[in-house]
Amino acid sequence: MSIRPWRSMLGLRDPDWRADLARVGSRRPFLKEQSLWAIWVYRFGRRVDRRSPGPAKRLLLIVYWFLFRLAETLTGISLPKSCEIGKGLRIWHFGCIFINDASVIGENCTLRQGVTIGNRHEDGPCPVLGDDVELGAFAQILGGVKIGSGARIGAMAVVLTDVPDGATAVGQPARVIPRGSIRILTA
Repeated sequence: MSIRPWRSMLGLRDPDWRADLARVGSRRPFLKEQSLWAIWVYRFGRRVDRRSPGPAKRLLLIVYWFLFRLAETLTGISLPKSCEIGKGLRIWHFGCIFINDASVIGENCTLRQGVTIGNRHEDGPCPVLGDDVELGAFAQILGGVKIGSGARIGAMAVVLTDVPDGATAVGQPARVIPRGSIRILTA
């Protein structure tokens, strides 16, 4: 049996997984960043879904569901394979992260601990995040909102309305802060 199909299933050739690893930027990141375990399982599930139907796919789906539950339990990160996540996902400070299975997350997005991205009502619409979005600790993005590319969501913000490209939103419920109104104090 050739090792090439297994290299593919392990993600060694997956450009999305390689972009996720590149955002960490340290040596042996898989051993140092528990969030990568959950991201790898998500990417593995997406690769399994792209396979042709057959016994191998059915077996790999069983493996995926076991790994998904294991990673979810160990890391506190729920990234179901049915949500759409662009390459270069970075999760800082793993734990208590829940992504609804119908959510869409763009490329090079950053999540921190406690983030929830989901619907407001059962079977309701889910958020769509653009590229390069940063979510602070315990930020909640709920309902069919669109978060523009380059937007920043502050810690503990509850976002219930759209956020434009490049904007910063803070508060409960979140409100967009005008550009230039944030001052950084230096010593």
